This record gives sequence, C-alpha cells and structure tokens, in this order.
Amino acid sequence: MADPSSYRPKPGEIPDSPGVYKFRDEHHRVIYVGKAKSLRQRLASYFQDLAGLHPRTRTMVTTAASVEWTVVSTEVEALQLEYSWIKEYDPRFNVKYRDDKSYPYLAVTMNEDFPRVQVMRGHKRKGVRYFGPYGHAWAIRDTVDLLLRVFPVRTCSAGVFKNAARTGRPCLLGYIGKCSAPCVERVSAEEHRELAEEFCDFMAGRTGTYIRRLERQMTDAAEEMEYEKAARLRDDIGALKKAMEKNAVVLADATDADLMAVAEDELEAAVQIFHVRGGRVRGQRGWVTDKVEAVTTADLVEHALQQLYGEETGDSVPKEVLVPALPDPVEPVQEWLTGRRGSIVSLRIPQRGDKKSLMETVQRNAQQSLALHKTKRASDLTTRSRALEEIAEALDLDSAPLRIECYDISHLQGDDVVASMVVFEDGLQRKSEYRRFQIKGFEGQDDVRSMHEVITRRFKRYLSEKERTGEWADGELKDGELRDGELKDDEGRPKRFAYPPQLVVVDGGQPQVAAAKKALDELGIDDIAVCGLAKRLEEVWLPDDGDPVVLPRTSEGLYLLQRVRDEAHRFAITYQRTKRAKRFRASPLDDVAGLGETRKQALIKHFGSVKKLRSATIDQICEVPGIGRKTAETIAVALAQAAPAVPAVNTATGEIMEDEEPGTTAGPSQEPVSAGTSDERRGQET
Repeated sequence: MADPSSYRPKPGEIPDSPGVYKFRDEHHRVIYVGKAKSLRQRLASYFQDLAGLHPRTRTMVTTAASVEWTVVSTEVEALQLEYSWIKEYDPRFNVKYRDDKSYPYLAVTMNEDFPRVQVMRGHKRKGVRYFGPYGHAWAIRDTVDLLLRVFPVRTCSAGVFKNAARTGRPCLLGYIGKCSAPCVERVSAEEHRELAEEFCDFMAGRTGTYIRRLERQMTDAAEEMEYEKAARLRDDIGALKKAMEKNAVVLADATDADLMAVAEDELEAAVQIFHVRGGRVRGQRGWVTDKVEAVTTADLVEHALQQLYGEETGDSVPKEVLVPALPDPVEPVQEWLTGRRGSIVSLRIPQRGDKKSLMETVQRNAQQSLALHKTKRASDLTTRSRALEEIAEALDLDSAPLRIECYDISHLQGDDVVASMVVFEDGLQRKSEYRRFQIKGFEGQDDVRSMHEVITRRFKRYLSEKERTGEWADGELKDGELRDGELKDDEGRPKRFAYPPQLVVVDGGQPQVAAAKKALDELGIDDIAVCGLAKRLEEVWLPDDGDPVVLPRTSEGLYLLQRVRDEAHRFAITYQRTKRAKRFRASPLDDVAGLGETRKQALIKHFGSVKKLRSATIDQICEVPGIGRKTAETIAVALAQAAPAVPAVNTATGEIMEDEEPGTTAGPSQEPVSAGTSDERRGQET
C-alpha cells in the first residue's frame, strides 16, 4: 500500500486550468482517469488526510504510485479526452457500465451497392443505419416481415444473393413479393436503394407520409375499379399499421428523445434508457455497474452519457435527452452532445406531463433491472457459499453461518415503534421464519433500548422452546436421543423461535451491537455471534471492538450482509406503515364488540359520519340492514362513552371538517398533519 504523500506533486506544479488526470499503480498501469475544471483544486482533494476520504477513494490513492495530467483548453475537450482514455486504458477504479445483454439492432447496410435489412449486434459499423436496440431478435424479424410487403428490400446474405444472380432465379421471397429481387435485375440498383431509403424513413418515425400515399393510391384504384390492386394496397396499409402498433405512442407531440433513469444502492447501479422516436418507444437498453468510486447520481448520468453517445454522431444523438439528475456543471456535457449531433441538444430533467410519466416508467424498469441482477447473483450456489465463507473469515467464526437473523427498528418520531426479524438460511430468504415485534417496554424513541428488548424477547422464547423439548444447553437431550417432531407443533409446522442462528446481524453501529450482545449475555447465551452493519460506510461492527471490520467492496460476504440488512429494513418499514395507517383510520366503532367491518361500513354509509351516528336514536340505528336492537343499544352505549374525536382538518385550506371524523370517511385532504411527507421520510430512514 503506497503512501500518497510519496508521489504528491510539489506546490505550484499543478496548473489551475481544465484538464484530464491519470493515476497509475506501481506497475505503471492506469487505474483511474478523471477530468476537472481546475486540475490544481481537484488533485489537491486526493492528497488530504486519508481519514477524510471516502473509503473507495482512499483505496484508489493508496493503490496508486504516481499521478500525471494533461492540460486542455476547454471542459468539453476534457470530457472528450476522458472518454477516450477510459476506452483505451479500461481503468479498474472508473465506473464502467456493462450491458446486461448484447442488444440486437435492426440494421440497413446503406454502405453496400444493394442495401440489406438484417439483425446486427456488437459495435456499430460506418455507413450502416441502425434502429433500436430491441429486447429480442424475434421482435425485429416480426417487424421486418410486416414491412417487406410495402418495402421489399433485400434481406438475403451475400452468398445467396450471388448464387441467385449466377443462376438467374430469385429466392423464395422474390417469388412471394417480399423482395424486389435486384439479384435478377427486376429493379435497378437505384430503385432498390430508393426502397431502402423509404424503409429507413418509415423506421425513423416518418410514417404518416407513406400511410397517406397508400390510402390515396387505394382510393384511386377503387375508383378505377382495379379492385385487386386496391385490396393489395389495403393489406399493405394494414401491415404498416400493425407494425406501428408494435411501438405504442407514448408522447403525443412526436418527440425524438432518449430517457435515462438510474437505480442504485451502495455498491451497484443500474441504468435504463428508452429511445423514443416519433413519439414511440423504438428501443430500450440497460446497463449495470459496480460503484468502484464515490459517485453521485449526477456522476452516474454523466458516465452513462459518455458511453451512450461517445461513438455516435448525427441523428443517432436525439434532440432531447431527459435524465434524473444533471451533471455538474451541465454546460460542457450539453455542448459535447451538441457537437456530436451537429445541432442543439437539450439535456434536462422532466418536471411534469407525459415526459415525467414516461420517466417514472423508465425508473421502474431500472429498479427491476437492479433487483433482477441481484437476484441472479444471489441465486448462485457457489457465490452464496463463498459469501458465507467470507463472513466467517471476517468475523472469525468457527464455521460458516448457515442461519443468519437480522433485526431492525423502525418508528415515526417515536410513535408506533416496531422491530423486524428476518432469516436467511444458506444465503437465501426464509420468509416463513420472519417475525415482527411491537416495542412494549417503554414509550418514545430509543433504538438501543428497543434493540435490547427485541433480542431479549426473541431469545427468551428460544430458551423456553429449548426447555420444553428437553434440550440441555450443551446440545444433548435428557433421554439421550432426538425424538421425531420435537421441534414441530401439533400441525407439523416448525415451532416459533425454535432454531438458534449462528449469526445475529443488527442494523446499526456500535451502540446497537453492544445492546444485542448485552441481551444475549444476560440470558447466558454465549455461542451466537453478533455483528452490526452501519449503513453510512457499510462498516461491520463487532462487540467490544473499537474499530470496524471493513470488507472489500467486491466481497460477496458484504453483499450478502447488505441484502440481509436491507430486507430487515424493508420488513420493519412495511409493518410500521401498516400500524400507522391503522391508527389513522381508527374509529369509535372499532371498540364495539361483535361489530364487523361490513356492518361498520353499512352504518357509515347510512348516516354519513360517526358524528351523525352518535346523535341517532336506537330506533334509527335499527333501520340499518343487519343491525338488531341489541346491537343498536351496544353501539349507542359505546358511542356515548367514547369521547368525540378531534375534528379533521383540511391541510390544504385549514378548514375544520365538522361533519366528519377521522378514520370514518376522511379522504386525502383530511389526513392528520403528522402524516406529511417529510415525517414519512424520517420514518423510512429510522
């Protein structure tokens, strides 16, 4: 590990101008490339106290052995040079997006004498028109099959074309009218190229011209009583419309734009791009990357734009690029895109309307892509085994923790305090073993005391089950043998809390870990390991250790611990929201014994509100279908004893809703003030 001070440039050596810099390791390999508006300020930030650097940046500067830079005149030149060097050197610490698949394109080889329509993958070739990318090659073939009725462009390979020219006999497509057969000179090279141009225009979104032209021709043919020709044109129009329907209209103003969304966690990020041409989604692609450096969403967007348009020119760069966050500064990137296209490119965040709605769809696709990537990674047996071994080695365990339990605390500013317990066995979720807790020992917000209470309650139950089955602390049974079904209930299901974990993980740092360890010590349990995962820097904390265990960024063990922690957080938040929503919907009718949800709804529908129901007589209550006199008397007594609820308030206007009560017919405008979005965010982060 190198000391950054050993290769730090001398004061005054670094110019205060735009440029690109490279960090090299001891073997002179480039490990990181970056750009800066001011090289002096940016490079100085790498040579500060190591404790103040982000862990990933700290790893990079201690791996490096030298730094060098190149001065450029503008930030746009810096952007271009950075992209070129990343492509050339493939630095290990730079964000590198990788396709989750090799996307197929619909390509038209306009660089040939007789252009050919085909499916292409891989790098783009000069002189070839590309459309897409598509999710599947069969989607391209379906579209082409429909369009060949109207634009009979060549689709055969060079060998088939030459053989047909030699024999003077076209292929089957030539006989059935889906190829103009330039191989046997049914059309000239110029006429065939014109067909290919029209095919490209249609695929580029200029569809209305051809539809209207065919409709005029069909009408003229019908008027001249050429009904066979009119029928053929009718079928051609139907084929074109069917091909258009495969790409739904998403933007009414026939916009040409690319929409980009990013989903990310601490270690990885997924990018999804929708290519919209003529208001229709013409293609989609996605990337996944490891976050090997400390990057923001804006940084991820900038890197994605470089990869997406670094090799593109002309119309391949759309007039408008919509992103979730703008690079800082945005002007050089926008100027670079404008240079690639040859005309002005708008780079912005959609704020409202159809474009914002479509961006939300792209965002959902990005989130699903990231989740699918993680699921595939988690489902691999070898990877799971390696993750468990890494955890055992990092935490100095005797064996791999085949059962891991994780606990998290959730609340909303001290209200509705709950906890979750999730279980992973052999690296996979065991949802049937999940449990949730209400904190009962005290009121208010105290995550440490809450964690102590939850661990105590869970392992008291474990000890109780252990005693009931006759199992001693050393793992032996009183009668010397294990009887079948001892750890199952009367219905054959595993008893709750019957199995101990090898590792307890808590969501939090040293205080939460100490609380969990103290609870186990008080119960006399000393054979269960405890650790905590702190979210801010993904550090693993152990009891009685002043310094955390820092697992490598690429560690499968850290990835598994993250999944366990995130699942516990999700489960706790879901339960906390459910409790909060139930409390907000509470009604005095809930306390009436024997009154179910159906009859409560019937009462509210009949009277309109609890306030009007409270003022009704017993005879009036009996008029409600399903309500007898005895039940009506019970309802009247319960409502008389219950204190009137606080009037609901319209949070938009401040108006007191006197005729209704919260929890009965209140809509979104009548929610309590404490349910606002800022409070909800704090509840999610707790």
